Amino acid sequence: MLADSVGLAMLVVLDRLSPAERLAFVLHDMFELPFDEIAGIMGRTPAATRQLASRARRRVNGAEIPSPDPDLVRQRRVVDAFYAASRAGDFNALLQILDPDVVLTSDFGPDGQRVVVRGAAAVAKQARGPRGGRLHPVLVNGAVGALITVDDQPFAVLLFTVAGDRIVAIDGLRDPERVRQFADAAGISPPPVTSPVREGS
Repeated sequence: MLADSVGLAMLVVLDRLSPAERLAFVLHDMFELPFDEIAGIMGRTPAATRQLASRARRRVNGAEIPSPDPDLVRQRRVVDAFYAASRAGDFNALLQILDPDVVLTSDFGPDGQRVVVRGAAAVAKQARGPRGGRLHPVLVNGAVGALITVDDQPFAVLLFTVAGDRIVAIDGLRDPERVRQFADAAGISPPPVTSPVREGS
């Protein structure tokens, strides 16, 4: 199942920003507030908020994010190899698939806190899906990803950036509302809840 969801891809990019960068960028570039007003909200100088927004803008525009391989078949092949190595617990195979400088960014921390893991070895140690989880391939903004379900319920979303036959970035979302949006966009819904049939009815 494929889903092209630019809005959700933007959420993933915003999750990569620091809280200050994200606030300055959203207030200025999306809500068009002047930097003098943003400075009052954030308790910083206008020059500092301008710098934060500028840095965030560069990241959102892809200046610090590797460009994905345009070949979706090759992307999918690399990501499928990652899934297979992860399921098999093949650490060495994971190291061959992951770029040495790969970055895993997620909201998998306590209370949804942002977590960043850097380096192939560190990311490979995290490459373990939940028990009973199923992977549903999806396409997000031209890049390969996966929706993870557990007991037929949407659990998390993984987005992959593939370049040069290696995974250079993985973004994970587990926020229930965002994951539900993603599942709806992909057409993957939990089975309906059925009421038990009473005898004699």
